[in-house]
Amino acid sequence: MKIIGYAALASLMAGGAYAGGYVAPVVEQPVVAPAPVTITPESDWTGFYAGLQYGKGSADLDGALSDVGDYDGYGLHAGYQRDLGRFVLGGELDYNKISPDENYDDGDLTRLRLRAGADMGRFLPYVTLGAARLSVDDISETGLTYGIGADYKVTERFTVGAEYSRSDFKDVLEDETGISGLDLDTDMVQLRASYRF
Repeated sequence: MKIIGYAALASLMAGGAYAGGYVAPVVEQPVVAPAPVTITPESDWTGFYAGLQYGKGSADLDGALSDVGDYDGYGLHAGYQRDLGRFVLGGELDYNKISPDENYDDGDLTRLRLRAGADMGRFLPYVTLGAARLSVDDISETGLTYGIGADYKVTERFTVGAEYSRSDFKDVLEDETGISGLDLDTDMVQLRASYRF
């Protein structure tokens, strides 16, 4: 009888352990990795570059009887610039072969210029200022050159752009009376393509 009593007591105790009700098994949810965040690197204009340019220009010789006229200007350029955040500073050397439409033989225009621009991501508007050396026919003078332009990054290595520049040369020739003082002013618009190293 005691054995039956102990068995009944054990049965009641075992049943009391489950008296709290049914507990559903825990099913772990699969871990979903977050989607990767794509961070576009900021455009950096720092570095060396080199390329080609081609354009058209016009020249005016103050006080001359014959017009100097229009010319083609094409050549090479190379430079270095430093991206300082909002601003880009640098220097550039370029060489242009000058081919006048008439009156003059082909000549050379070499320029050494400073560049200052505004970093607008893939777009870089800039201004230039420097010295120019012109050699054509009996003219061989150094003068002031300045201009404005803009470059656009097609890729991080390749840029295209356009530029307007003006060069002023003082006292390049004597006039018909033998008095020196004729000034030569040139304007040029060029398209440019550069590779960044």
